[in-house]
Amino acid sequence: MHLKRRDFIQLSALTAGTAVIGGLQSCKTGSEKVNSSSALDSLSSITKDVVPITVEERKQRIAKAQRLLTEQKLQALVLDAGTSLLYFTGISWWPSERTMVAVIPAKGEVFYVCPGFEESRLRESITIGKEVYAWQEDESPYALIATSFKKAGIESGMIAIEERLRFFILDGIRKEATHLDYVSGDPVTMPCRMIKSPAEIALLQKASDITVAAIKAGISSLKEGMSQSELAAIIAEAHDKLGGNNGDALVLFGESSSVPHGSKKPRTLKKGDIVLMDCGCSVERYTSDITRTLVFGAEPTQRQLDVWNLEQKAQAAGFAAAKNGMACELVDAAARKVITDAGFGPGYQLPGLPHRTGHGIGMDGHEWGNMVKGNRQLLEPGMCFSIEPTISIPGEFGVRLEDCAYMTAEGPKWFSKTSTAINRPFG
Repeated sequence: MHLKRRDFIQLSALTAGTAVIGGLQSCKTGSEKVNSSSALDSLSSITKDVVPITVEERKQRIAKAQRLLTEQKLQALVLDAGTSLLYFTGISWWPSERTMVAVIPAKGEVFYVCPGFEESRLRESITIGKEVYAWQEDESPYALIATSFKKAGIESGMIAIEERLRFFILDGIRKEATHLDYVSGDPVTMPCRMIKSPAEIALLQKASDITVAAIKAGISSLKEGMSQSELAAIIAEAHDKLGGNNGDALVLFGESSSVPHGSKKPRTLKKGDIVLMDCGCSVERYTSDITRTLVFGAEPTQRQLDVWNLEQKAQAAGFAAAKNGMACELVDAAARKVITDAGFGPGYQLPGLPHRTGHGIGMDGHEWGNMVKGNRQLLEPGMCFSIEPTISIPGEFGVRLEDCAYMTAEGPKWFSKTSTAINRPFG
């Protein structure tokens, strides 16, 4: 569910011990650092078969963007440093205060505007397009962008601005090219990035597989008295060993699990606690997002079991509602109805489900395609999204089961095996 989970965790020394989770048990020996008997020692990278996105696929993405630009009578799409720049061009660039943009014209080749002293470095990264306009430190990058538009034959009409292009860049461009109009680039970037190719789905699957294995390593490392950050560190290291990049985890014990994004209050693990692990990583910049909730070291109470079972039922209802041609909001409605029919809520009120049921996922952990009331975007093959109808009970605990799905011609498919019981986190 979460954007930057490292906002919520601090990595610290790892410890190990004996864990009992319902019917699951594994033996560990205590240590300041993970030792040879730890769950991490048996892990190794599973990314040797990963196939990166090809230049040819990126060219196909640009061709689609140009078709959409033409259909909507837009002259060009301007990309700032960030995910969309990487998506279309394969270039990863730090968003510094010195303007560097790529421009996809409705007709013609992609071109770039960058700082003069960065030109050689940029050219090393370019695989699509050739033209680079370089501005010097005492010159205006925005005047040069206006000039580049003119040289591309763009002298009137509308320029599409990618959603993460920073305001100071837009402001500078429109002051230099006052004869052009500037509009949102979402109608171009959304249809491109929201529909994943088979190659993208394969990368998302690999990231998911890594996170499943990392969570399993975390579960086998549970130990009474460990802190939330200790478990988060174990899961992060497991991601790394398995070949996942930027692996992290939001870990919540007991009452902390009732706050979807956690609490600043420190907690250590004790028997009977709810353990909520919301984890993810990236492979070739494609991300995973999986949450598991279980009970540590004791049989669950009837209250814990009832809420967990209700959460499982709500997630299944959301998945069943995901059908091609149906609106995203219906996934939220189906999952939320299960929870409100049980007496929680209504709506976003607590105790209950206080947030959307899911979000789009791809190169960013959160992308377009939210499963939320009011989103009438129709589901279609290639869309990827989470289904995670949290049940939060302030002062008690929370339960979240989160898996991501992708739409096929036949309907939705899970990236990860869903939980089948409170002590069977992966089926």
